[in-house]
Amino acid sequence: MQPSLYQFLQDRQDLIHFVRMNPEWYRILTRNPDMLEVLEKEAKVFYGKTIPQRIERLSGQMQMVSMIIQMAGAMKD
Repeated sequence: MQPSLYQFLQDRQDLIHFVRMNPEWYRILTRNPDMLEVLEKEAKVFYGKTIPQRIERLSGQMQMVSMIIQMAGAMKD
């Protein structure tokens, strides 16, 4: 792996962790260092940082809050 690429990964702890969890990326990046953008996109999906994943998580949290409010209202009656 190129030293500059390795240093970039060391600076981004999320990416180095992703590469350690998916060792095939060592081989991919060693052979083709231009795949760094693809690595970042894959890491976003892995960590749930894409917009659809965030919306889904927020929706689930909103449903939970709504259910808690309904349960609190039912206990009052």
